Amino acid sequence: MHITDPRQVSVLPSPEALAEAAARRIDEAARAAIRARGAFHIALAGGSTPRRLYRRLAESPFAEAIDWSHIHVYFGDERAVPPDHADSNYRMAEEALLSRVPIPREQIHPMRARPERIETDAASYAELLNRCLPREDGLPRLDLALLGVGPDGHTASLFPGTPVLEERQRLVAPVYVERLQSWRLTLTYPVLEAARGLLFLVAGSDKAPIVHRLFREPETGAPALPVAAIRPGGEVQWLLDAAAAEGLQP
Repeated sequence: MHITDPRQVSVLPSPEALAEAAARRIDEAARAAIRARGAFHIALAGGSTPRRLYRRLAESPFAEAIDWSHIHVYFGDERAVPPDHADSNYRMAEEALLSRVPIPREQIHPMRARPERIETDAASYAELLNRCLPREDGLPRLDLALLGVGPDGHTASLFPGTPVLEERQRLVAPVYVERLQSWRLTLTYPVLEAARGLLFLVAGSDKAPIVHRLFREPETGAPALPVAAIRPGGEVQWLLDAAAAEGLQP
């Protein structure tokens, strides 16, 4: 996924403006999906930038305008920690958004990730996706997946040098991140590529180097960064704050 279309990229002046733009995009996507298919299926991301977005969605006008009764929530990845742990992506989303809007609890689908049962938990979440998501071309299809990009080019929990980057059969797979000494679960490339939309949220000066590499450096014969290896079948949009967008400079 080498970015060549400038229409895919929006630069916002601050993290707050980025959160506002992302909230508007989600509102629009939810309205369109509910109008067309009766439901909106979204995969959430972890991290500080999505937290700001989730808090904004829980405020007026979005809290009142979005039809939460037709929203179905999934997760793009999760750390192998209990759901009430400070590092849990589910806990962050629950505190910032899910507990603050009238979304039916049965339409919230956390990832359960336990180190001692990581393979079983991966298979269980894949089964859930197959059961709950509409299918097209043999794959379950999200309406929108929220994603970030790490300084090393990872997205979701698709980390450089991990075997999950070669996974094309399973929908959900375990990942052991050596430098973090921890297990995670992640959606795999086939699920992300089948989504109707991917929305990347990138904020902070520490992301400027990876933005430069993704947007400005030519692709070479070296292994692609995990985020660059996505071959999306749907719409892609990047929202950058001004600090991350410094990487767009030549």
